[in-house]
Amino acid sequence: MTHETHSFLAARLQALLRAGDTLWWGQATAEPLTLTRAVTAHRHALAQGGRLRVFVGIGNSGTLTPAQADAIDFFGYTASGTHQALAEAGVLDILPCHYSHIPGLIRAGALPADVALLQVAPPDEQGRYSLGLAHDYLVAALEKARVVIGEVNPAVPWTHGSVYLKAGDFALLVDAEHAPLDAPGAAPGPVEQAIGRHIAALVQDGATLQMGIGKIPEAALSALHDRRDLGLHSGAIGDGMAQLAEAGALTNARKSIDAGVGIAGILMGGALLRRWAHRNPQLALRGSDYTHHPDVLAGQNQLVAINSAIEVDLTGQINAEVAGGAYVGAVGGAVDFLRGAARSRGGLPIVALPATAKGASRIVARLSGPVSTPRCDAGLIVTEHGVADLRGQPLSRRVRRMLDIAAPEYRAGLERQAHQILRREGAAFK
Repeated sequence: MTHETHSFLAARLQALLRAGDTLWWGQATAEPLTLTRAVTAHRHALAQGGRLRVFVGIGNSGTLTPAQADAIDFFGYTASGTHQALAEAGVLDILPCHYSHIPGLIRAGALPADVALLQVAPPDEQGRYSLGLAHDYLVAALEKARVVIGEVNPAVPWTHGSVYLKAGDFALLVDAEHAPLDAPGAAPGPVEQAIGRHIAALVQDGATLQMGIGKIPEAALSALHDRRDLGLHSGAIGDGMAQLAEAGALTNARKSIDAGVGIAGILMGGALLRRWAHRNPQLALRGSDYTHHPDVLAGQNQLVAINSAIEVDLTGQINAEVAGGAYVGAVGGAVDFLRGAARSRGGLPIVALPATAKGASRIVARLSGPVSTPRCDAGLIVTEHGVADLRGQPLSRRVRRMLDIAAPEYRAGLERQAHQILRREGAAFK
């Protein structure tokens, strides 16, 4: 942008925003960088002597910094990615709620949504702007927003979904100055590949997949290329899902709900995923109140839900939020998907994690952070050392199965602590 264009955008934003406004925009790859960078650069003028509030999701860009707390109040459901710096500086107010609850909180007014900043694809032949990379909680924010501002990015895929916009729906439309963000990623190592193989061994033809983002889900997907008629119903998807489709394994043909169409809330990958998603009638994006809806999940036969954790204790309690005293994760959608998979006919509620990290066991006697998922919702816990099926198991058997998938060098110490834990709960160790 030229200096004149920057000044024009700042002036238009100042005319549209009010002091005290709460702003929402796409998280991770869906961040409208031209708009968000303009907001942060001109935050004092836009706040008009007051303050702005910004809802924070996953960060891939580094746009938000602790210094901007001089005019912006940050709150959100996670401190993931580049937004960890906000949490470490003490300027991010965490909302510890289920991901599926966010749209309802917006619609009820408990979470204000005054301004929505969107990254959209160029319009189709009918003049419809697609939300492109994300629907998730943006659908609800759009319904409540006083002002909708769009950034048109020709590199964003036009995706099918539940919501489309026309030019008249925007208070302001600008051209994107930046390419869409890619999700950070690295190739799975031997540990992740071993975990992925354990997961893949559980997945049958015709299963519908929900997976998080990261090395373990990508490893699991790469081990499923020989399956047939797999389906997709997930909050987020990465490049591995596009590769699964290109291998002929993902057809959605045997889904009991949304047959023939894969459902996702946000695309968190790179150019490969964007190319596959563009105008693909076999993919549709939906809001998180649909992707995470308990009845939709329970009604999806053979739903395989694969989620991650920071640590899991010997009885199945799961911490997915705090590591080393720092908030790095989220409550997120894990409980929604684990409960849905548990109710699904033939479903598998899976939590996967490496057995160790930074020289410490991630299978622990006592959690070092909050209980993000209670042990009553734990299903199958997977590490590189195997699978612990906790379903229908009393405490003593849970402990034994968790010890079997812990790193061997930590098992003796964990077993000594297990006696104390079970004695306190009135159970005998076997």
